[in-house]
Amino acid sequence: MTIQDFKDLIAKADPIKTPVVGEIIAGTVISATQKMILVDLGGQFTGVIAGAHMTSSTEDASGLTTGDAVDSIVIGEDRHSGIVHLSLRKASQIKLIEKLHSNFDTKEIITVIPNEANKGGLLIDLDGIKGFIPVSQLTPMNYPRVEGANPERILEHLQRLVGKPFKVRVINVDTDGKKIIFSEKAALEEQRAAAMSTLKSGDIVEGVVSGILTYGLFITFNGIEGLVHVSEIDWGHVANPSKFAKIGDQVKVQVIGVEGDKISLSMKRLRANPWAELAAKYKVDDVVEVPVLRVSQFGVFLALDGGISGLIHLSEVAGDVNEIKAGEPCKAKIITFDAQAKRIGLSMKALDPNYTGPSAEAIEAAEAKPKRAPKTAVKAEAEEVAVVAEAVAEVAEAPKAKAPKTEETPKAE
Repeated sequence: MTIQDFKDLIAKADPIKTPVVGEIIAGTVISATQKMILVDLGGQFTGVIAGAHMTSSTEDASGLTTGDAVDSIVIGEDRHSGIVHLSLRKASQIKLIEKLHSNFDTKEIITVIPNEANKGGLLIDLDGIKGFIPVSQLTPMNYPRVEGANPERILEHLQRLVGKPFKVRVINVDTDGKKIIFSEKAALEEQRAAAMSTLKSGDIVEGVVSGILTYGLFITFNGIEGLVHVSEIDWGHVANPSKFAKIGDQVKVQVIGVEGDKISLSMKRLRANPWAELAAKYKVDDVVEVPVLRVSQFGVFLALDGGISGLIHLSEVAGDVNEIKAGEPCKAKIITFDAQAKRIGLSMKALDPNYTGPSAEAIEAAEAKPKRAPKTAVKAEAEEVAVVAEAVAEVAEAPKAKAPKTEETPKAE
């Protein structure tokens, strides 16, 4: 070969293209070990992937073998040795950011797994890209229903969700992909809208107990949540809703009200009204012998059928009230009974043949209008919302997103 032939050969050869830092480059695996992967970059350069740069969610480095094609990003080069330093992890990040932007545009539902929790929500790590599910974007089943919105108990609840897969939608993503906001609620948007469009008062639905507070039980069904107020749990007095159900229980409830997003439910209305049964069984002047339910400052409460309690006013108690114990049988006569108004009064003194009639205090106690359920449901939820919203504001600062601003304050369901 002459010198001219050699020059012509060089002239026809492809120019040497030096890899540029930040460029995603394709190559072929020369060899792969647990510590290092060598990559052929077109015969002109050899790439090396080592250490933390071997980890990737889009590329399974542990399964790479000689001859496999692999995409990586240039993070450095050694001109003297011709070695190019590559990263699977950073290439994965770029691909992931592109995919998340696509997910946002298409509203595709994806699966993420939280790796950490703070008082404002759940943190996601995607190849070093930080994502966040605010408390306000959790579905009712995962929302931390905590008495008094106690921050420590909210955090305890959220920590139990770490490691659990979540179906979510991307609702906020900045241009650099450094701040991604996910929503579990948005993933159920269509299901919730469909359920709400057909829901009406009187419907009987089956759901799961998703929260228990002093003012009632939260029930989740078809992606929506309703409240069984304490007054609708049982026909009798309910002092502690947690005695009637626990988180995760399957229950049947009746829809008794739908106002916007507020759904009122009832458990007791699916059972016979014990007041009607009591009216068929008893009347004024009948004598009953039933267990003592409790002794209070007003008198002695007796446990009647169906969870109904009847009051023996202090003025109608025979003997020393302090000697009466809960659980012991007690005989008394019915002195007032109005099943419609749900009022019943009893007397121990009326068992005496010389009894002259109930005292004014006893009549007043028996005829007293039942107290309306306190407006604790709305107040408690408002307090809960305020605390959680404050927590979210501290943790999830509003990113510069191409998405419209999303509401970070959880609405009371």
